Amino acid sequence: MDFSVLGPVTVIAGPPTAPIELPLGPAKRRSVLAMLLLRPNATVSVEQLITSLWEDEPPAHARTVIQGHVSRLRAALAEGGAEEHGVELATHSSAYLLRIPESLIDTQRFDQLTAQASPESAPGEAVRLLRQALGLWRGPALTGTVASPPFAAAAHALEERRLSAVEALARAHKALGEHEEAVRALHPAAVANPLREGLIAALMLALYRSGRQSDAIAWFHRTRQLLDDDLGVDPGQRLTAAYQEILRAAPEADGPQAGAERAGAPGPSGQPVPSTPSHPQSVAAAASAAAPVPELLPRPPAGFHGRGAELAELTRLTRGSAEPAQGGSGGYPQEGGIALLTGPAGVGKTGLAVHWGHAQAAAFPDGRLFADLRGFSGGEATVPAEVLREFLLALGTPAEQIPTSTEAASALYRSLAARRRLLVVLDNAGSSAQVRPLLPGGPHCATLVTSRSRLDGLIATDAARPVRLHALGTEDGAALLGALLGPARVAEDPEAARELVALCDGLPLALRAASAQLMARPRWRLGRLATALRDERRRLALLSAEDTGVAAALRNSVARLSADDAQLLRALGTGFAREVNTAEAAALSGADPELIQDSLERLAEMHLLDEEATNRYVMSDLVKLFAQGDGSGRGETPGEGSGGASGEPPQGA
Repeated sequence: MDFSVLGPVTVIAGPPTAPIELPLGPAKRRSVLAMLLLRPNATVSVEQLITSLWEDEPPAHARTVIQGHVSRLRAALAEGGAEEHGVELATHSSAYLLRIPESLIDTQRFDQLTAQASPESAPGEAVRLLRQALGLWRGPALTGTVASPPFAAAAHALEERRLSAVEALARAHKALGEHEEAVRALHPAAVANPLREGLIAALMLALYRSGRQSDAIAWFHRTRQLLDDDLGVDPGQRLTAAYQEILRAAPEADGPQAGAERAGAPGPSGQPVPSTPSHPQSVAAAASAAAPVPELLPRPPAGFHGRGAELAELTRLTRGSAEPAQGGSGGYPQEGGIALLTGPAGVGKTGLAVHWGHAQAAAFPDGRLFADLRGFSGGEATVPAEVLREFLLALGTPAEQIPTSTEAASALYRSLAARRRLLVVLDNAGSSAQVRPLLPGGPHCATLVTSRSRLDGLIATDAARPVRLHALGTEDGAALLGALLGPARVAEDPEAARELVALCDGLPLALRAASAQLMARPRWRLGRLATALRDERRRLALLSAEDTGVAAALRNSVARLSADDAQLLRALGTGFAREVNTAEAAALSGADPELIQDSLERLAEMHLLDEEATNRYVMSDLVKLFAQGDGSGRGETPGEGSGGASGEPPQGA
């Protein structure tokens, strides 16, 4: 016989060649057996069973109900040959006792196997034992029992033991140098437990050791965001230490302390190296002696298409072509330039910057840095000091030698960058002041800044050159759909593909959300989704995928507006067809034309309006729908709330 609680609660009897699952009856009867299996060879009182089976007030005849379940369990076990296997369900006064050889219960076998495993001292044998132990699991523990606090607590405790075994298996693979196997063991558990910091830290280090540094760093930022959004806390010591270890790009990241121990170690003269720099150049020179090559860019965006003119304009940062690309501003210095990618939410600024950064890797042999400044992410923006610390760690500065003040850290960062050919991507910037401390000082560095705001101050004081990103044209938009869905599916109905591009305003984010809808519904033709999107009441809801979508992106832009500007946006969304001028906007809102002119300028600066000509402002269809109150699919008014994700992930096109 075999008794299982690591998954559905079951009892298997009969020979191995013809096993039979015994009929255990309804959930409460299975729950009685499960509680007895959780305490084998120990008495379980009727009161304990009543508490476990009824979350609310138990019925007056609860004891009789339990007696009936026990009687039927005895009969089912007897039919399965319980006596032959030494299994007996006995009554002891007001309690029950399940006498059973513990080897028949999967939890006991699981515990025995994990206790025998020694991942560090005998990793090969540990892999075998732990895989055997984890193979006993057939789903969430105690499936089929009643939903009550005692069973929830028991299931949680069992899940903790499973996750500990997963982490031990990963340690055994690490000891064997099998880092890809460690990733395969950890990844499903990390996806299912996104707030378990120790598990995420182990996965990050396994990814790093298997050569997937950008994936490891992406896991850190994703987890940091979840911790902030769900719990309002910063990452703990283990997760932070793993991140710092990866940023230091040590030859082997054997543990959180590996790099930190270098600080304060005896120097050539036998004296400890000071933990605080006396001069940025001295620390920079020391860090350059064994300079790591940081690679912090996210993965390249899938299905990237088009943008040839904009890519050529960005290339001028390193190659300094004689003529500006079409739509560019010209006059870039040959080295040390700052490109400012601007455009509306969802237009693909991040994706373009990341794609270009990967394509130009050879031009930056000393590394590529990336930071999400979270200027339009619906929460607190990233402070420059935090980014400087990450960059300095990535450039080889020991944590103990990083200055505490933003000014000193920025000076050290510029000193380190002065001798290197670096690419610095500052994504999702909220203001010029947020960007300035993060600009590298070296003439051989290139900086890409992306923002939904025009950041006129950065242009005025730091010679940043704007590269305005517009929506995709019909052909490029249809090609993006083909790259995401497969050319054959788009070729089935090219006219519907062109209509989808139009309904998505040519925004890559919207097209990706539409593609997600179609990939989730492989039987749908493109025309069916186009028909659904024609319904303006549903369009924004359909152009969303979980916490990402056009509405989420626009919500975060509108959250940055003043109450008056948000009110004007709503008035414009409901009061005119497509174009408006200052006088018409003033008439719609009932405000002074001079004040309205300033508000229109601010809306245009945030790319919620587009000034196509002097005093002629245009609003896209999707912004118009959002402004009318359909932004969340629940009638949300612009300016109400600021939750949600940025809506423009690094994988945008």
